[in-house]
Amino acid sequence: MDDLKAFLCIARLQSFTKAAAEIGVTPSALSHTIKTLEEKLGYRLLTRTTRSVAPTEEGEMLMRSLGPLFEQINDELEKLGAMRDTPSGTIRLTGADDSVQYLIRPVLADFLKKYPEINIEIGIDYGFTNIVQERFDAGIRLGESIDKDMVAVRISRDWRLCVVATPAYFQQYSAPQTPNDLIRHNCINIRHSTTSGVYAWEFEKGKRQFSVKVKGQFTANSTLHQLDAVLAGIGIAYLPDYLVAPYLQSGQLTEILSEWCPYFQGYHLYYPHRRHGSPAFMALVDILKDNYRKTL
Repeated sequence: MDDLKAFLCIARLQSFTKAAAEIGVTPSALSHTIKTLEEKLGYRLLTRTTRSVAPTEEGEMLMRSLGPLFEQINDELEKLGAMRDTPSGTIRLTGADDSVQYLIRPVLADFLKKYPEINIEIGIDYGFTNIVQERFDAGIRLGESIDKDMVAVRISRDWRLCVVATPAYFQQYSAPQTPNDLIRHNCINIRHSTTSGVYAWEFEKGKRQFSVKVKGQFTANSTLHQLDAVLAGIGIAYLPDYLVAPYLQSGQLTEILSEWCPYFQGYHLYYPHRRHGSPAFMALVDILKDNYRKTL
């Protein structure tokens, strides 16, 4: 059973190194495990090259047949664990760093103190992660971006992006009067994933909606790094209102073009229907819902 679980992990991650880290063994030990399993079964399960690992035809068949069965076993074990008096287990979440900072950090310490037998693991990701395939219990996304087959629970208010820079920057360079004026400024960009383009800043006024492709010396794949850059005076950034609010209040940043900046549907916690059975997971859902209600 352990050998088969190891095979499924490698096939899912397509990497001995990543699978070894997840399982908690060395890559060489994992390679020996798979070699022994292949010898027992009498056929190869994985095709290895210097750069990648992929299932063979037989490996694909085994993945399709065994994957759902192991998921079912895990679900039944969780149901058994639910009979305990105290919620327990590990909850794996994924989301962008700013949404985790905004929504998870404020409740994390109290939650873990209240439930000492629950563990939280967070994976930071700006891409559209397949939480089922990557074995996350839930993710955080804007409501408009969630697949219809997922359960979605609102955990934040609607919010908008703000065009901001330091007062010193606007003293040195005249502030843009319209979004199109931004193309003449040093703007701080974000690229959400290595396979995506640089985010084009979205604006609207009345019924008019459009995007502006700005340029600048600094591009990050993290909103928090954008915030650091704008506070350092590098240029103009387009950041969530909940992130820049304290800096606007203190005067460290100045906002412009607010009348052009649209609101986005608030963040939701989304997860497969099977997660309903876990008391530990539902305890987290409840605390996030309560935190949201306090902001209304």
